[in-house]
Amino acid sequence: MPQNYSLHPPAVTLRNPSLSQWLLGVGLASLLLRLWISATFPISGDEAFFYWWGVYPNWGYSDHPPMVGWLIALMRATFGDSIWSIRLPVVLLPLGVGAALWWGLKPLDRERAAWAVLLFWLAPLNWLNMLITTDTPLIFWSALSVAALLRAERREQLDRAACGLYALSGLFLGCAFLSKYFSVVLGLTYLVYFALYRRQRLAGFALLVLCALPGPAINIGWNMSHGWPNIMFNVYNRNEEASFEWRKPLLYVVMLAYLITPVAVWLGFKYRKALAATAASTAAQRLLACLVVVPLLFFALLSARKVIGLHWVLSFYPFGFALLAFALPADKLKTCAKGLAVFAGLHVLVVAGLYLTTLDTWRNTKIYPEIIRSYKTAEILRQVSSPGVVLMGDAFTPASIYGFERRQYMPVFGVGKFHSRQDDQLVDFSLYQGKTIRIITFGSPRLEDFQPYFEAVRVLSFTQNGVPFYAVEGTGFNYQAYREGVLGTIFRRYYNIPSALPMTGCPFCERYCGQVRCPR
Repeated sequence: MPQNYSLHPPAVTLRNPSLSQWLLGVGLASLLLRLWISATFPISGDEAFFYWWGVYPNWGYSDHPPMVGWLIALMRATFGDSIWSIRLPVVLLPLGVGAALWWGLKPLDRERAAWAVLLFWLAPLNWLNMLITTDTPLIFWSALSVAALLRAERREQLDRAACGLYALSGLFLGCAFLSKYFSVVLGLTYLVYFALYRRQRLAGFALLVLCALPGPAINIGWNMSHGWPNIMFNVYNRNEEASFEWRKPLLYVVMLAYLITPVAVWLGFKYRKALAATAASTAAQRLLACLVVVPLLFFALLSARKVIGLHWVLSFYPFGFALLAFALPADKLKTCAKGLAVFAGLHVLVVAGLYLTTLDTWRNTKIYPEIIRSYKTAEILRQVSSPGVVLMGDAFTPASIYGFERRQYMPVFGVGKFHSRQDDQLVDFSLYQGKTIRIITFGSPRLEDFQPYFEAVRVLSFTQNGVPFYAVEGTGFNYQAYREGVLGTIFRRYYNIPSALPMTGCPFCERYCGQVRCPR
């Protein structure tokens, strides 16, 4: 294949006109579908939770580093406070990752790089995903970091341009770290790659690491001043019940087969020798192989004790399609693309069918109450709201959804779970002393769970579209009782901060006991 291509976008310069048409058609069609879904699908609990990170921008948040909050804040400031605007980054994400793949891979082979972008764009996930997650900026910055490293590795000498690319890769890696801690797996992949294949470029790797360090430094500084919530969540609290079960690795294998898609799994297996040969041919292709193999093995080991979420592997997802695009025989690339298109088309048909249903279609299903809560949020709130009454939720998902609808932060009443401890950073329950509070519950509440914290309590019941909803109305909130009964439980359960971790601040502890580190 000729290598003297001009430096223009693939749609202009590719020798294969049909490939250019595929790229344009798939990119545009999938973008329009994502835009449509993003503007019409109600906000999810996780999205509503992350929304408040954008309302209150900070250097960090309870569960994860701050990048997704910064992104939402930027979208709100630029395009307004609406669902479609805060979802815009994830809607545009496949285009951004495709551009990064093209930039990183085109020096190897422009035609194969274009196929890599097309195969990635044809994956069903890139047609349907428009939900905000902490993985959105992680995927983008990871793709940019890898692309810059691929460019750096193509430089024959460790010259100024190469050093600039290594530094850029490190900067993007630092941004990925400020998105989510799974970026550490990307750093581990780089370490394996340089240790095995590019020891002569360890100076470049050292520069990459140096330029990535501001990200961890920012995160560590914020954690020190906020009671180490990221470490407590990711290392301790969420792993207390982790244990081995055979279903966990089996679920991981099934999830991978779905993500990779049946046609890609089959062709990868059929041409496994070509894949192995490609993975060992050049430095850049060895890097691609490491970007696939190292994370897969890492998560495979983790799957022995944890259920691996689909989103956990997404920052490495594009590179599997890139490796496949460089390994398959040229005449099989179109076969792979057609198979992916059929698989994606089936997903689109299912979504179209779902949009043809009405609320009544789901009336006899188990998820009907959740559907009503999502689509009739405003009506539910109108039934339970009253002047001078403070509204709260009994869990982070409903509280976040109701709060988003009101555009007013809604606290969670009660201990809650290890997820969504943002309340511990934001809410001072002493401000509600003596007030009347209504806690919206999903099921029939037990009054004895609420009586210790109020002068009087009663249950309010109402229906929305045939679904019963409840609220506990408590008058005369007793903060001291709540501090001892609920906040004390939260402290013992979620703030068992190891003494080895230095602390300069802790908003929860400072409100709870008036000290940076409360005595146990």
